[in-house]
Formats: sequence, C-alpha cells, structure tokens
Amino acid sequence: MLKPLTDAIYVAPQIDTATVAEAKGLGVTMIVNNRPEGESADQTPGDAIAAAAEAAGIGYVAIPVTHAGFSPWQIDALDKALAGKGDGKVLCYCRSGTRSTLLWALARARAGDDTDDISDIAATAGYDVAPIRQIMDALKAGA
Repeated sequence: MLKPLTDAIYVAPQIDTATVAEAKGLGVTMIVNNRPEGESADQTPGDAIAAAAEAAGIGYVAIPVTHAGFSPWQIDALDKALAGKGDGKVLCYCRSGTRSTLLWALARARAGDDTDDISDIAATAGYDVAPIRQIMDALKAGA
C-alpha cells in the first residue's frame, strides 16, 4: 500500500492508525495528510492519524487538496513538511495517492527537477502526472 516515489518519500491511499506503525518501521518521520476531512464516510479522521503519529514519534501535518486543484500555499506547505522530516522519510496520503503524487510532482518541478524524470518516477509508482504536466513545465521554467 505504501508506494515509494524516492528513497525519502512514500505515497499511499487512505491510511489508518495501524499504517502508522508500518510507516515508522520504514523510517518515516513525517506524515502528510492530503485528504480533506469528511471527504468520505469511510476515511480515518485526520486527528486519529495525528494522535497515532504523535504516539509513534512521527510528525504530522495536514495539507488538504480538494478536487478543485492546487495552490501555491500547498506546494509551500509540502516543501516545509519535507524539510522538517530530518533524516527520515515522508509518507503522503490521500484517497488514492494521486493528489499526494501530483502535489509532490509540482513541488519537484518548482524546485527545478526535470519534468520527464518526475513523470517517470510517478509512473513507476502507478500514477499519471499528465493532468498537471503543463503546470509542471511552467513551474520548472520559473525555477
């Protein structure tokens, strides 16, 4: 369920409190919740994940991404979360892992990473960044 994008970042569909222990075992030191609260009745509430993360000594931040799209503040918040992971790894999750992957891709493009490489990394994990490719290219051009 936890899919590596890089050596330092995993993405996943909705996690539960038991997943926090699995993440800890993989070296995760920061969990990023990209799912808006109340998006579906079956999702584990963010405060339950936050409490499990705190109990495990893992940082937690919520950066909700709705289907309305992405904003610069979300990319900024992800950059801050990634910087706050220390020597550990980050686990980002949403309903399917797609929004988490897309947000990561936008952050990497804005940082100046090659957009073809970003696309290949996402595809290897089973995600398609084509819907945001033009935005990635624009962010890369501005890096």
